[in-house]
Formats: sequence, C-alpha cells, structure tokens
Amino acid sequence: MKRGKKDHIPKVGIGIMILKDKKVLLAKRKGSHGEGEFAFPGGHLEFGESFEQCARRETKEETGIEIDNVRFQFLANVKKYVGKHYVHVGLLADWKSGEAKVLEPDYSESWNWYSLNNLPSPIFEMCKLSFESLKTKKIYFDS
Repeated sequence: MKRGKKDHIPKVGIGIMILKDKKVLLAKRKGSHGEGEFAFPGGHLEFGESFEQCARRETKEETGIEIDNVRFQFLANVKKYVGKHYVHVGLLADWKSGEAKVLEPDYSESWNWYSLNNLPSPIFEMCKLSFESLKTKKIYFDS
C-alpha cells in the first residue's frame, strides 16, 4: 500500500458519556476539530491501553472526577471533520466521585451537568451518535 506524505491513518478515539442523576457531563471544545461544540471527556487510545483504562485516564486528566461501571455503548467510523478520520468507541460510565474541573484549559471550557432533555448546542458529532445510541440502542455507525 502506497501512502501519502502525511500517512493518513484513522485514529482510535474514546468518548465517555458520564451519567449522574439523569444528567450528562459536557464541556465546550477548544483548540481542535469540533471547536465550540459540546462534548464528553475523551481522547486517543494509547498503545497497550484497554478501552476502560483510556476512559478512566482521560476522564481523570480532563475533569478530575472518578467514574465507575464503564461499559460499551457503540462503535462508529467518523469522517465528518475535514482532514480527520476516527474509529470511535463510545462508552457509558457512571459518576463515582469528585467535582468536575477544567484541568486542560487549552482543550475545553467549563464542565457542567446537563439534563438529557435539555442539552446545550451545538453537540460534537461523536456525542450526537452517543445520544442516538442511547435513544435507539443502535451500536454501529458507519458513515
């Protein structure tokens, strides 16, 4: 296989929908694709890491909170953002402890808990898929 100078290879991203009292944790993204859109904690899967390890690490690094009951929600092939291609693993988790704080201010604004019936806008594409999966139980998206 011949590759271009940038070696366009899909990346693996993990997004964690964290639930607490029928609310979900979201922050406005900064400094990356989807800037200005509301998203869950998440990030890139590191070499040798399990999906659950990634979810716990990214949540702790970004928000400082602890999560529990990490579980699979859906898998998606996402190419919506120009120049980006992700295999996205959507996970669900329950809040365990701590108050969400902005620990990576270059990447997100304030973390807040939002009712599932009153979400902010606009929503990051991967999170739209999470909400659709939660509603419809669909676990596979290939776009």
